[in-house]
Amino acid sequence: MVTLNDIAKMANVSKSTVSRYLNNGSVSQKTREKLDKIVQETGYQPNLLAQSLKAQKSNMVGVIIPRYGSPSTNEVLKGIDSIAYTEDIQLMITNSDLDIERTKKNIRLLQRQKVGVIILLATTIDEELEEQLRTSKTPIIIVGQKLSGLPAYVYQDYEAGRLIAEHAIKLGHRHLLFVGVTEEDYAVGVLRKKGFYDVAKQNGAQVSFIQSDFSRSQNYEKALKYLPQTKATYIAAATDHMAIGIFNACMELGVQIPNQISLSGFGGYSETRNVLPHITTIQYSHSEMGETIMKAALQTLETGKNRLHTELPVQLLIQGSTEELKG
Repeated sequence: MVTLNDIAKMANVSKSTVSRYLNNGSVSQKTREKLDKIVQETGYQPNLLAQSLKAQKSNMVGVIIPRYGSPSTNEVLKGIDSIAYTEDIQLMITNSDLDIERTKKNIRLLQRQKVGVIILLATTIDEELEEQLRTSKTPIIIVGQKLSGLPAYVYQDYEAGRLIAEHAIKLGHRHLLFVGVTEEDYAVGVLRKKGFYDVAKQNGAQVSFIQSDFSRSQNYEKALKYLPQTKATYIAAATDHMAIGIFNACMELGVQIPNQISLSGFGGYSETRNVLPHITTIQYSHSEMGETIMKAALQTLETGKNRLHTELPVQLLIQGSTEELKG
């Protein structure tokens, strides 16, 4: 196995010169060309982690995801990875499994690994985590939740809630059910619901609320329990994943969508098109979000600076699961 020391001897230069070359530092053009040729001929692969630890600027970016199996997280990661691959940036990905204590631990882990930037796909943020984010010496980019004074990339979740409610009202529905999540998740649990409720109130519609979690299974079970007694003609689930669970319960109970009840979600997940009828949703550009935040991470690596707040737009995608109220 070829080592950095071997490369230095072959090129007749010092190890520090090779190290500067590997970190895109200051070396002469002649030396750079010589090292390019030797590295190519030997197939030398530098230890990127060790290289980053020694370099003034790390070429590694840490990413903390909320959980595995989330369609939105997967799409965001695709966007992050596409830019990282193009720019030769190494990613270190950790999973918090919707556990805020694991999030805090993962931040400390990535800080010890000397990554240049941390990207946090955030769900809930308590006071301790907020303090950790504000005092971190490693730049942290927050995705999905907004904190004043910190770099954050979010969607227009309040507007998303309004769009869904406006769609329901336009179709003539006045008895609505919103299936949401804990308000500890401010973007999904508060903003989407508030946008929905504000439009419903402005139009004199009645809204019922059921709190669930993000899993298909719990939404399936809750729908089995509450659907037989609901007066709602339109159900808005806080995510597409939740909507699929409710959809499955409707099929189990023989409730016809959209003839008997209209159903919509949020996210624009591809799984909304894997069922019939396809589920009306709010389209979130998750892959674009991933690309945007990775470009921001690159900017932070280069300059140490970043934009404080960026909002990505959303749009209504009308599919077959919603229709005009009959009668």
